[in-house]
Amino acid sequence: MSGCTLYSALDLVDGYYQILMRESDIPLTAVSTPSGMLWEWLVMPEGLSNAPATFNRLVTQLFRPLRTFAQTYFDDIFVHSRAEDGQTAMEVHLRHLHRVLEVMRANKFYANTDKCDLLKKDGDWVWEQQHQDAFDSIRASLQQAPVLALPDETSHLTSSGTLLTIKDDEGHERVISFQSRQLKAAERNNLVHDKELLAVKYALVKFRVHLLRPSPFVVYTDHAPLRTATNPPHLSQRMARWLSFFAEYNFRVEYKPGKLNVLADALSRRPDYELAHADLYDRIRLAYQEDENYTPLVQFLSDGKDAKVDRLSPRQRAQIHRYELAGGLLHYRVDPRDPRRVVVPNDEGLKYDILLEAHDPPMSGHLGREKTYQMVSQTFWWPSMYKWVAHYVKTCETCQRVKPSGHASAPLQSLPVPADCWKSMSLDFVFGIPVDDMGNTGILVFVRRLSKMVHLASVRDTVTGKQAAQQFLDSVFGYHDLPETIVSDRVPRFTGAFWDTLFQLLGTKLTMSTADHPQTDGQTERVNRVLEDTLRSICAEAPRSWSDQLPMVEFALNNAVHASTGFTPFYLNGLRHPQVPLTLRGGTVASIVSGGEARKAFSSQVSEIEPESLKRQLSSFIDDRLTLISR
Repeated sequence: MSGCTLYSALDLVDGYYQILMRESDIPLTAVSTPSGMLWEWLVMPEGLSNAPATFNRLVTQLFRPLRTFAQTYFDDIFVHSRAEDGQTAMEVHLRHLHRVLEVMRANKFYANTDKCDLLKKDGDWVWEQQHQDAFDSIRASLQQAPVLALPDETSHLTSSGTLLTIKDDEGHERVISFQSRQLKAAERNNLVHDKELLAVKYALVKFRVHLLRPSPFVVYTDHAPLRTATNPPHLSQRMARWLSFFAEYNFRVEYKPGKLNVLADALSRRPDYELAHADLYDRIRLAYQEDENYTPLVQFLSDGKDAKVDRLSPRQRAQIHRYELAGGLLHYRVDPRDPRRVVVPNDEGLKYDILLEAHDPPMSGHLGREKTYQMVSQTFWWPSMYKWVAHYVKTCETCQRVKPSGHASAPLQSLPVPADCWKSMSLDFVFGIPVDDMGNTGILVFVRRLSKMVHLASVRDTVTGKQAAQQFLDSVFGYHDLPETIVSDRVPRFTGAFWDTLFQLLGTKLTMSTADHPQTDGQTERVNRVLEDTLRSICAEAPRSWSDQLPMVEFALNNAVHASTGFTPFYLNGLRHPQVPLTLRGGTVASIVSGGEARKAFSSQVSEIEPESLKRQLSSFIDDRLTLISR
């Protein structure tokens, strides 16, 4: 209809009655009247479940040859014309109307003249209040939003995010349609690349009627990697389904910087799709007001000496000594010596967002149930929180897809526990990883044996002893003091003359594995397995980006509670938990104790529990697009 100047609308009357009933189906239409008469319909009556679809299908089929200038929808026919082939618009329009009427006459379709709107002349000018109201509404719309253009099947269409545009005869970009929606809960777990690709898929679905055509169109995006999205080196099942859907369309993807892609950005940031209170702790404060359980408790603690205990339930009265109110946040602790934790009200959205931040981001590493629970419980508390965490981890799509299933474990032979965090260190290599942009195919793993702190460095499979020593100096020596002993398995990289000379100069003593038991260094073997699972989870969709994610993986491992110590490596090393986005505002800081006393207590505790706690998990690798390991 783009460019048309004359329009006419026709309305068909009694269209159902032009369709004969199939003889075998006539008895199904029988009706009985109060007088006892039995009537049967010989033509299609109104009210049959499939009558509208049958009639619409008939009208569409009959007028299909005229669809270039006459669109139909049920009993409505819309005729549109423009000047062409040297004829005026009026002449062309009359010819179009004549062809439409010929089809109606041939098939005995009749028009309702009262509802037809044809070209008229010398009509009386009528302008009443309802017309003025309509005019004012149109004028307001013109001031507040752009006028949408009609699609032109012969012109060049572009799709930017969920915005369909077309260039008019003067070269101006005109908007045909806007579309946007809020991400579903499961879609929020997707990687950024998948979310951008999801926007493209959503746009193609919404604009399918305009885009499913032979002529090409352009998709503009401010996410540059989408330019090669249609031919990725590795495909997930979801990506394969999407590419099969994209194959139906003739389009190319072009990059447009975000500062130029403002319309699509505005749609993706619609204020009615944003949370009213983006700050997590502000949302918690507001949620207290809607929680019948915690509202009286917050009010009681706010009133101080004037508080009335009769507003509390018997259970709350018995546990009131466990609660504190600070900064509008309710805190809970079982024992006065425990760190206080923020109480999360009964709001599923809040709980889901907290678990998502504690489990899904790269800095969290998609760790297991126990480690995720320990991370969340450092800052937050709500009833049955462990069950929430267990269910969330169990239903995490990424974890279920890339992590191996559990197997029975056998105890490892552990070495004597050192007396200080940095007295002893273990090393190992992990190889067989996809080549990254720098040509690296392996990871050098350093583990402090008391605190379990991990340091990682990417290396090539041709790494020499000298290069490994340089990585040691850059990744460990630059941040910590020198260890007295280094434990490693028997590989040539640790037995070369350079390593022997280096360790002698540094005052370290290399402890080699025994010949009949090559896995003396059990803790590094275990770290390697956790490292493999974490890398798979973070890099599942882009395996070659693993080296860029190593800092995140290192942080995730060092911020996870270790089963053998009961603490995170960060806490054992610095006597404090690191700040993360989840605890950046509104969090609590535990009291700092004497460093010397704490380290002695930690060392004593670890010496007692580590031999019984060290376990080895036998891993089976399934769906290994990120393949590990060759040691």
